Parts: sequence; C-alpha cells; structure tokens
Amino acid sequence: MPQQRMLLLAITMACTSGTAFAQRTDDARDYPLRPIRVVIGFTPGGQPDIVARLIAPKLGAALGQQIVIDNRPGAGGIIGSKIVADAAPDGHTLLTASSSHTITPAIYAKVPYDTLRDFAGITSNYTAAYVLATAPTLGVKTVQELVVMAKAKPGQLNFSSAGAGSGTHFAAEVFKQAAQIDVVHVPYKGIPEALTDTIGGRVQFTMAPLGASLNLIRDGRLRGVAVSSAKRLVVQPELPTIAESGYPGFQWDSWGATFAPGKTPRAIVNKLNREFVRALDDADIRQRMAALGMEAAPVTPEQLDKLVAEQVTLIKGLAKKAGIAPR
Repeated sequence: MPQQRMLLLAITMACTSGTAFAQRTDDARDYPLRPIRVVIGFTPGGQPDIVARLIAPKLGAALGQQIVIDNRPGAGGIIGSKIVADAAPDGHTLLTASSSHTITPAIYAKVPYDTLRDFAGITSNYTAAYVLATAPTLGVKTVQELVVMAKAKPGQLNFSSAGAGSGTHFAAEVFKQAAQIDVVHVPYKGIPEALTDTIGGRVQFTMAPLGASLNLIRDGRLRGVAVSSAKRLVVQPELPTIAESGYPGFQWDSWGATFAPGKTPRAIVNKLNREFVRALDDADIRQRMAALGMEAAPVTPEQLDKLVAEQVTLIKGLAKKAGIAPR
C-alpha cells in the first residue's frame, strides 16, 4: 500500500539526530513541567489504547513525567479529538488516534474541529491489518459463504464497529462496497463492545483490528474469516486475504498515530517525536507489538502531517464512490 511504504521509508528520517536537531529543541529543554495526558477517543482494549499503554512507561521515564492515559469514547473518536483540539498547545495534552481521525471529515457534515489545522502530528505509531470476523454460531467459514448469506438476506445481517466514522466502520463499508452486499451498521462505543456483541451473535460480523481480536480468534470465541492486508500474516498464516478470497486488489489497513494541539511549538513537537521514536524502536516493544499483529511505524511530524492530508482526500473520494453521504 503506498502510504504504508511511505511510513516505513520514513522511519530512518524520524530517527535522525544530531546537532541541528538538538538546536531545534533547545527551547523545549524544560518541557514537560507536569504529567502528560494522552487522550484516546475509544474505550480501553483497542489498538491505539494498547500501543499507548505499551509505550507509556518508556515515554514517562525518558521525559521525567507520568504519562496518563485518558479514554474518552464516543462519536467515532470525535469527543476525544475535540478535547485535544481545544487543549492548551503546550504539549501536556496529546491525542492518540486511529485511522478514524482521517475518516470523520468524510462521514460527518459538521466536525467540531479542523482535522488538518487543529492538530500537529507527532508520529505514526503502528500499522496493522483488519480481520473479517464472524460469530462462531453463524456457521460461516469463508468470505464467499458470508457474501452468499448476505445476498440471500439483504438488510438482515448486521456488522459492528467501534463507532460511526471509526476505522472499523469504514473498513467494513469498503468491504461492503467490494462485495456489493446490503448489510446494516451497528456502532458501539469501542472495539471491545463491538467484539463482545459479535461473539454473542447479536451482530453477525465485524472488521476488527488484529491486535484486539487475535486472542479471541485463537481461543475460538471469534471466527476469523480473512484479513484485509495484501499478504497473509505471519501471526495468523491460516487466514486468507480478502483479495485472494474473490476480491483481487482489496487492501485496507489500520494505523494509529499521536498528535498535539495544532499550535503546539515545533520544539515541543520535535522533542516528543524523538522520544516516541525511541520507544517505538525498542526491540521489546516491537516484539510485543508484532505478537499482536502490529508493526511499529514511526515517522517524522512532517511525514505524518502529509499522510493525514493525503488520507483525508483519499477517504472523501472513497466515501463518495461508496455512496456514504456525510450526515
């Protein structure tokens, strides 16, 4: 995927250090002055939350302040994002968001902030595949079986998401468009709630981030049908891709990133980037992320801001093509 190649290529750029970098961060040498609050717009247990909690101890130790994770679910991440957009631009309130951050402008006619202007990118944290997963009681084992069932019962099958406008919502909408099926969206406050009702059979399927669903699939509580990546995954090689299941070219990956309020001084943004990159480059953290199906993908602030702008434009185009009108 083009943006993934850009993310991985930019790792070396994000890791650049030296005299010039130090000079840019000289005026941030007293930062931070108090604990840093990291707002996450979803309930605990989703990939942005997992990664934030994984790297928080290393960040806190490096910066000399506690990292406080603050889950503020609702409206597909908009509630949490609004809190950070309105926060003082001093680096003490950050946002860790999923790909829903670039989806909301395409889903909602009125978003209470400007996705490009009101946030300053710090770094991308990870990329990961989605898993098309069903309730075990549904009796569906392949993509084609799910599609056949959906076409036989138009409007009767439901899919869950972590909220309207979330990455999980849009991933399922992209699959819905590719498969040309009529299924109903059921939004939840977060990924754990969406998975719980899929496991219980109250909804029939979901497009879940691998990191949040892998153990459930291994335990047999959730049935993995296929993955959204271009290739099969090392951690779950028995799952075919959606592309090889009858939809050539299908690929839709999730990602997570951290942002500061838009007017945060560049020196603070750069200092945060340096410490996030160090944490994400830690061998133990990378290994633990890989075990959950996630790949660390740190970038420079400039690369993240560029990615967000490109994704906003791309997703608006995809939403228009899919007939998803802003509401």
